[in-house]
Amino acid sequence: MFHPNNMQLAIRIPTSPAQDSTQYMQVDQSDSSCVARNDTQNGGFAHAEYIFNFSKKLQEDLQTFGMKIKQHEDNIKFLKTQKSKLDESILDLQVILGKYNHSSGTPVAENEIHSHPQSDEETMQQIMQQEKSAAGIICKLSAHHSIQAYNIMLTKDVLGIVARLGKVDDDNLSRLLSEYLGMETMLAIVCRTYEGVKALEIYDKEGCINKSFGIHGLGASIGRNLDGRFLVICLEHLRPYVGDFIANDPQRRLDLIKPRLPNGECPPGFLGFAVNMIDIDSMHIFCLAANGYGLRETLFYSLFSRLQVYKTRADMLQALPCISDGALSLDGGIIKATGVFCLGNQEDVQLRFPKASMKSSLPENYIESARQIKELKWKKEKMIEDIKREHALLDNSKLNFDRKKAEFLKFLAESSSYAAQQQLSAKPERLTPR
Repeated sequence: MFHPNNMQLAIRIPTSPAQDSTQYMQVDQSDSSCVARNDTQNGGFAHAEYIFNFSKKLQEDLQTFGMKIKQHEDNIKFLKTQKSKLDESILDLQVILGKYNHSSGTPVAENEIHSHPQSDEETMQQIMQQEKSAAGIICKLSAHHSIQAYNIMLTKDVLGIVARLGKVDDDNLSRLLSEYLGMETMLAIVCRTYEGVKALEIYDKEGCINKSFGIHGLGASIGRNLDGRFLVICLEHLRPYVGDFIANDPQRRLDLIKPRLPNGECPPGFLGFAVNMIDIDSMHIFCLAANGYGLRETLFYSLFSRLQVYKTRADMLQALPCISDGALSLDGGIIKATGVFCLGNQEDVQLRFPKASMKSSLPENYIESARQIKELKWKKEKMIEDIKREHALLDNSKLNFDRKKAEFLKFLAESSSYAAQQQLSAKPERLTPR
């Protein structure tokens, strides 16, 4: 037999669908006096049964809406994750195809308006103009084969000068990367092993430089006395990148983890990593150093690390929480390191990376990569539409939830009022103790 006085109806209701779609509020109908006393007056039993059934229906409705809210939230989270993966794939392919130049509407630095791409020959001439530099002597040596043959033991381990070992398809980006590195680094000599470093400079017993040998002696023999310090980079002593490479990329670009904002999305305007925007001659891609690594994962990873490139300074500044190893923007903004900003006018950089030739800048699978980009962008557009649709369904479910919650609370209040009235009407019938 049904006993409303002893009935404990556990009604669970989500208190806030935006915070936790599975969180519920426990309601004790006995404590709230939501059930009338079990008597036969005024149809009390029938009304108590009605309260029980209707409360149960409201509970089920609220649980249904709560489950729908969670389902839509999970769908949105999944779609955003898939969209982020598409963004990464598109970025990788765009870097491979050299789509980071300003043919796509990217803003340019102020000095870029009056500049033109620098050829390899022009870059070499710029180096040779540094008459009292070690890099100028090395370039002079390579330009005169008779001198080179005479000093083959001195330079056999020298790979080249930083400014000539990489090429950049876009002149504005080339200027920015060259300014970021600075003239001293751009003129650095690159050696494969430490033996090559030692051959460049010889010391006497007192530890002083013997200017009759090494690159000092070579400079004196061609009328170029070496003055001041110069940088030499030893590949075998650099800590190389040891991660994965972008699949099917003949340039073997590094598969670096893309930056992520707190909401999990890639920062707007992010174009890629500087280390992947350098084109490298095929002879320098594989097994260049003694340890088997190529130039990208040794020299250029050491110089640029995870330096990020953005379209505009505004994009770069918005992404500050994601920047760990510096960043630059194509309109001239530079962040050297975390908390270190380069302000003022952009330098007029004369020595910069030469422009990549059309043959070397286009990968073998160029047409296939372009087709993949088009297909991925189409999938991204469809996914954005799916996300918008899920948001609309989520908003509708939340609206229905709030309406049902209001109906439930109103019902609880009315049931409580009815129970209170029933209790008051039952008091006169109680027997007075003798």
